Amino acid sequence: MSENQISDALKLVPYGFFAVGSSHEGDSNLMVLNWLTQASFEPQMLAIGLMKTAYSHGLIEKSGSFTVNLFRQEDKDALMPFTKSRAKNPEKMQGASVSPSPKLGNPVLDGAVAFIECKVVNRMDTGGDHDIILAEIVNAEVRKPSEAKDMLTLPGIGWSYAG
Repeated sequence: MSENQISDALKLVPYGFFAVGSSHEGDSNLMVLNWLTQASFEPQMLAIGLMKTAYSHGLIEKSGSFTVNLFRQEDKDALMPFTKSRAKNPEKMQGASVSPSPKLGNPVLDGAVAFIECKVVNRMDTGGDHDIILAEIVNAEVRKPSEAKDMLTLPGIGWSYAG
């Protein structure tokens, strides 16, 4: 254990590993995201923690929408090209195998087992380095039947984004 017990405790939370697709006026991006939770049953909503400096933050702020792409553990290779920021890999969308989501037009990776289309309803400035984005789910599609235990997580690939 380290001297920082708060960080040690946060690293015990089993975060998922998703790709968020965003687009605005012909510009699109995919980025990995870990901080996601369902936030309401009626209407169905989710909340994401989005780094303020992320390229996708600007696209989501302008368009007011995004997709969440979900993957099984076995499909992690489809997501790995999007683990670097747009600043570090400006060409990461070149050759990406994507299609626009049917309702809002944001990128859906062909390797995703499911996707969720979201319309932003609120943004909360946390006072820290991430904003909380609250979004209503307007559409979803499961492309390959899966169970929660099969889904890609950070602990499943030995990574951590917490503390």
